Amino acid sequence: MSEKTPPPMRRTSEMAFGLDRSTDERSLVLFLERFSRPELLVALLPRLDDQEIETLLDHLTGLLKNHLREPEYHRLFLRDR
Repeated sequence: MSEKTPPPMRRTSEMAFGLDRSTDERSLVLFLERFSRPELLVALLPRLDDQEIETLLDHLTGLLKNHLREPEYHRLFLRDR
């Protein structure tokens, strides 16, 4: 998030995309937090086909590769430094 972005939202009723960058960033934080909840993943992952898993993984790893330097990747994603 940019340095000027207010804290993330806590209620999905506040999520909105396309209004402005700040709202998009805050909404995306909440969306990704909700998306990564274990109970959702337990329900969703068995329903994805192999291509959907590969596509999602390729997209997410591509974002990490394009926007993080290697030390950031290790510190923020892998948490090994």
